[in-house]
Amino acid sequence: MTIDQAIAFAILGCTIAAFIHGRLPYDLVALLSLFAAVVSGVVPAEKAFSGFSDDVVIIVAGALLVSGAVARSGAVEAAMRPLLPHLKGGPAVQVPILAAVVMVLSAVTKNVGALAILMPVAFQLARRTGTSPSALLMPMAFAALLGGLVTLVGTSPNIIVSRLREEMQGQPFGLLDFAPVGGCIALAGLVVLALGWRLLPGGQRASGGKAAAFTLSHYSTEARLPAEGGMVGSTVAELAALGEGEVRVTALIRDGARQVPGDAEVLRPADRVMLAGEADDLDAFIARSGLTLVGERQELPADAAEVVEGVVTGESPLVGATPSGFDLHGRTGLNLIAVSRRGQTIDEKLSELRFRAGDVVILKGEAEAVPHAMGGLRILPLSERNVPLGRNRRGWVPPLVLAIAMGLVAAHVVPVSIAFFGAAVVLLALRAMSMREAYETVEWPVIVLLAALIPVSEAIRTTGGTELVAGWLAVAAAAVPPIAAMALMMVVAMAVTPFLNNAATVLVMGPVGASLAQQLGLSPDPFLMAVAIGAASDFLTPIGHQCNTLVMGPGGYRFQDYWRLGLPLSATVLIVGVPAVAFFWPLAPA
Repeated sequence: MTIDQAIAFAILGCTIAAFIHGRLPYDLVALLSLFAAVVSGVVPAEKAFSGFSDDVVIIVAGALLVSGAVARSGAVEAAMRPLLPHLKGGPAVQVPILAAVVMVLSAVTKNVGALAILMPVAFQLARRTGTSPSALLMPMAFAALLGGLVTLVGTSPNIIVSRLREEMQGQPFGLLDFAPVGGCIALAGLVVLALGWRLLPGGQRASGGKAAAFTLSHYSTEARLPAEGGMVGSTVAELAALGEGEVRVTALIRDGARQVPGDAEVLRPADRVMLAGEADDLDAFIARSGLTLVGERQELPADAAEVVEGVVTGESPLVGATPSGFDLHGRTGLNLIAVSRRGQTIDEKLSELRFRAGDVVILKGEAEAVPHAMGGLRILPLSERNVPLGRNRRGWVPPLVLAIAMGLVAAHVVPVSIAFFGAAVVLLALRAMSMREAYETVEWPVIVLLAALIPVSEAIRTTGGTELVAGWLAVAAAAVPPIAAMALMMVVAMAVTPFLNNAATVLVMGPVGASLAQQLGLSPDPFLMAVAIGAASDFLTPIGHQCNTLVMGPGGYRFQDYWRLGLPLSATVLIVGVPAVAFFWPLAPA
């Protein structure tokens, strides 16, 4: 091993360790990795920022913007609305239909965008039929990942391996080159999802009213006793009795100090209590008890106020911040009413609670200001958006522009980068999306990660590091059939991607897979395909992919619940994917 190889591997090892540790944002980790590579000399200074001009960055950014425009158009919700009254057969009917729709949509838009579009529809369906959201959400999230395998633009790993193939062979993968293998895996996965929802935990009772969408989420809220009258002088037990067993008093905050109260504790003026229960039960409890929600910073007329529920996404600026530290009300005008966190009881002040990705929140604000504030906070509203196409003149524009762009790419008229760049510009010019919305839609951490790690991954290859690792793997693979060697790459990528961003997994493992194929005298194409499939198939944890994180809070899932459905689905990907890759992309060199 040369000195440059040792330095490159050391940087890569530290980068992977930082990703797994998770204390630093992954885009900052990528920037630190690039800086270390430049300072050490393994990345020449003149190539340090080459990643920012790479086509893959333009494709991903363009795809994100177009996906965002499609999501905002309301076209999918409008198309699904006539179907909802007919989906009365319970999860056995609802799961395969919703999963199939998400799957198709995620093949042409970003998978997390496809999921975000359909989640409000799923909650509306759950309310109407009494189905537990937990039976619907995880299958939809996994279906979004499977659908991304079908086309070039369905997921970032496909785009990156296409670029790697172009660098190595002079010809990228085409738009539909992924369809034969991805389609086989997606169809097999749909069968597993249609049956496997039964492996997921059941929901709690359904509740009425607007809050019924959240039959799995117990909210926590903070309320204040009045200065006099009401429940002042009563005991905690007497206060809790007003909740008829559906609302619990989890903590008492007195003079700034939190304590776990006994049933006989007498309530004093201006005491604060932490309450836990279903959203509608809490609402009724507050009305009966005469308490005041601490989160309501201002009184709004009933006709001007809107109460919305939403899930905090991984890109939200709230993640890691507290309502008081972020100045939520001052900056957005929104009041935090209640929080639900994966079935956990929250007994600390809401103003001091640090938000996490996947938290479900209830917010209140002026009706006209709520949509923009939610968009800026990257909070996904969990209620149906009523956007009839007949009233929205531009509702049909984003899907049409996307279809034209996909058609031009499929016909090899223009490269993928030009097609999606052009589509984004056209949508902005037609005012289908404002410039502010465009900047909010693009996931800049992903863009920065790609741009920073591309030169680092190039350094691993140019120093001979990929050939070195491939040589070690070739020794192990020499004793097994070629198809087993290709399967090994898929398994390794699948095992690594929960801890690395899937784009980072492909940047690291893609060159290794191609080099291993060359050393074994095999075609690199099936190995690149195997890496892309493995990197995009993260079904075992809630933290490896945004889709999994997005449904954890609203679905009430625990960490171990992902294994229930994710393990058989991962096995299906391997059982179907390995022979499908070998069939459509022969291992023998052409």
